[in-house]
Amino acid sequence: MRILVAEDDAITRRLLEARLSQGGYDVAACADGSQAWEMLSRDDAPSLVVLDWMMPGMDGVTICREIRKIERQQYTYIILLTAKTRKEDVIEGLEAGADDYILKPFDAHELQVRVRAGSRIIRLQQDLMSALSASEYQASHDPLTGLWNRKAIVERLDGELARAGRETANVGVIIADLDHFKCINDSCGHLAGDAVLREVASRLVATVRPYDAVGRYGGEEFLMVLPSRDAEAPEAVAERLCESFSGNAVLTSEGAFEVTMSLGVVSVPGATMCDADSVVRATDEALYRAKALGRNRVQVGHFPGSDAGLVANNMTIEAHAKMWIQ
Repeated sequence: MRILVAEDDAITRRLLEARLSQGGYDVAACADGSQAWEMLSRDDAPSLVVLDWMMPGMDGVTICREIRKIERQQYTYIILLTAKTRKEDVIEGLEAGADDYILKPFDAHELQVRVRAGSRIIRLQQDLMSALSASEYQASHDPLTGLWNRKAIVERLDGELARAGRETANVGVIIADLDHFKCINDSCGHLAGDAVLREVASRLVATVRPYDAVGRYGGEEFLMVLPSRDAEAPEAVAERLCESFSGNAVLTSEGAFEVTMSLGVVSVPGATMCDADSVVRATDEALYRAKALGRNRVQVGHFPGSDAGLVANNMTIEAHAKMWIQ
């Protein structure tokens, strides 16, 4: 653990450094308050600090107050080093934000004990943050593929649609569904099916940009949110995805599998007010048409509220209706 020692007296500073280094700590030291504040205001500031009360530049109490004004996840544990022994002085230091204090001249054993107490608190906070981060990840990610789960990807879509409604950038939406995926589960088992889903998820993420979002929408359905693309670009992405699976076996630890996918695409222009549910519904309808037309293909739908109608392989809405009736 990194510890900052801020002490203007050279002898005391060297003693503090020596004792803390002997305790296995990574010690940084400075000789005045201004330098200490400069180090503590950085993003990578030490999480534990031993501050002298009286220093040139900025005194320890002032630094305590400034540290507590900073909003950061990592807590800074402050031990105030002082020759002041009055109860009023101790209260002032603690009210300024110090967590503990040590009287000068300091006792080496007391220093180690108090620093260890601070270290335990820092580690406890780090463990809690890690647990919270893991909990948040589990709440927003699919456990099998590591992609965003259904709730999270729909929330991402809602956010991008809201942003696009205020701007001129469009949002592309793709729903991809693996063709005849049930056959893999039925003939090779669910372990094989899971391995295929994980590999497909990996390919999808590799195909899109880092700031595009890919989520597992259903069993073998994937929802992709592509912000700020040209009107034709989402269709081009979907075509590339479709071609990348057709004829290219998915290699897994359970074997090689021939997999194709059907994809529905919708592009929502900027300054268009619509919600995620209506966009997903339109994209789903395009996906259903892709499946009805023989699978392993891309179909493009219209964004909700558009007067342009549905566009899919130059077929009209009437032609689609006839196809479904037949």
